[in-house]
Amino acid sequence: MPDRPLTIEQVLALLAEHPPRIAALTAGLTPAQLHATPGPDEWSANDVLAHLRACGDVWGGCMRQIIDQDAPTIRHVSPRTWIRSTNYLDLQFRPSFRAFAAQRADLLTLLQPLAANAWSRTATVRKSGTVLTRTVLSYGEQLAVHEQHHLEQFARIANTVRA
Repeated sequence: MPDRPLTIEQVLALLAEHPPRIAALTAGLTPAQLHATPGPDEWSANDVLAHLRACGDVWGGCMRQIIDQDAPTIRHVSPRTWIRSTNYLDLQFRPSFRAFAAQRADLLTLLQPLAANAWSRTATVRKSGTVLTRTVLSYGEQLAVHEQHHLEQFARIANTVRA
């Protein structure tokens, strides 16, 4: 997480800029390169994208639930657990990326018109016997910051498989 919390505007900007940045980082890579791992025990670009889609499903779903319901109680689901219920790892990169970009566009359509106080709406999250309070903003920041790390990973993977 950053030293200071992100503002609503920063979260929206990052969430909007990440799909085009992923597209730019992976432009020109072949399907084989997109599925190639740069080294042992490392993820391919396709693996990273599948992970980001799972994060979008889980954390974006939590944001939607908080917006749609008053103070919901949410059971924590790890994106790494959630991905096992999907076929994301088996998909070709380009169609999967289009689905990721569409998912992000839908999330931004939900978030952009929110009033500032709606970003503070809360949920109780149950995680391994712990009870946490999360907000729309905290999930948005988590998603944006988490993806930022993976953008660096996309760049490393692309540079390695291009070499």
